[in-house]
Amino acid sequence: MSEKLRWGILGTARIVRKTIPALQETKNGEVVGIASRTEEKAREYADKHGIPQAFGSYEALLAAQDIDAVYIPLPNALHLEWILKSLDAGKHVLCEKPLAMSAAECEEIARKADETGLKVLEGFMYRFHPRFEKLQELLAAEAVGKLTFVHVGHSFDAGADDNIRWYSGLGGGALFDTGCYCVNVSRMVTAQEPARVAAFGNYRDANDGGRIDTSIAGILRFPGAVTALFDTGVNLERRNFLEITGTEGRLFLDNPFGLLEEDSVLEEHHFGQDTIHHEVKGENHFVRMGEHFADSVLNGTPLRYDLTDAANNARVLEDLDGAARSQEGV
Repeated sequence: MSEKLRWGILGTARIVRKTIPALQETKNGEVVGIASRTEEKAREYADKHGIPQAFGSYEALLAAQDIDAVYIPLPNALHLEWILKSLDAGKHVLCEKPLAMSAAECEEIARKADETGLKVLEGFMYRFHPRFEKLQELLAAEAVGKLTFVHVGHSFDAGADDNIRWYSGLGGGALFDTGCYCVNVSRMVTAQEPARVAAFGNYRDANDGGRIDTSIAGILRFPGAVTALFDTGVNLERRNFLEITGTEGRLFLDNPFGLLEEDSVLEEHHFGQDTIHHEVKGENHFVRMGEHFADSVLNGTPLRYDLTDAANNARVLEDLDGAARSQEGV
């Protein structure tokens, strides 16, 4: 293998406008190829971003011998298929969240990764931002006392009716899009798995049949009397916040999941006292995630988050989806 991880991009979804420049910026990686369903589309993106190779099919990219790892930004329901094909082709995989549509699919991916000896990481990029490292440091020090509530809001307006989020067959809907962040961060800050969940959703007809959630609110009850509340939607005003409340204060983050290259602040509040502003130097969390993944592949260091974590997140999403659908119309 070369001194740098050689990346291939498996698709031209909108998110690659952020991730391609980030992977190109990594110290230990380089983007050498991109694939689309047509060579024309792939060439357009390759020329725009200075990528040497353009492939007119995903299979052609996976067959390339000078690509070590792939980044997969495809619709949610296609993740399992193309992760397995990538592993069979000998490629390490960084895949957009959620890793797959169920815990069983995540476990299938884990078995294939073990069988091939290849690395797979679920792409929750926010976890690599230094502000979350500071947050975890404060929680470990019990800066706000005993953790009691976690409150997360994450929403935006997907807009046009042809957006992939309105197709059930592509894994669309709010819960598996913005909602997966809310579940993931709740599990991360509590460092536990929920014992019980409840959820209520709002639904519309999907473009390809069935019903799809446009917005959803959920409750996760963790051991030790910790409760996480979240609300999320893909047809709402843009919102993005995280509040963590304990017996001795609270922590607040504005835009926890956004791309924050500028310096930012983590607020610490204690019963009317002056707010403590923890200033954090901005860094691109996509870059940090890419460098962490490349280091793991090149040097054999463990990934910070394993596939058991991905399966556990998927299991909670499944439980919430079932709970909300059982309450539709209530």
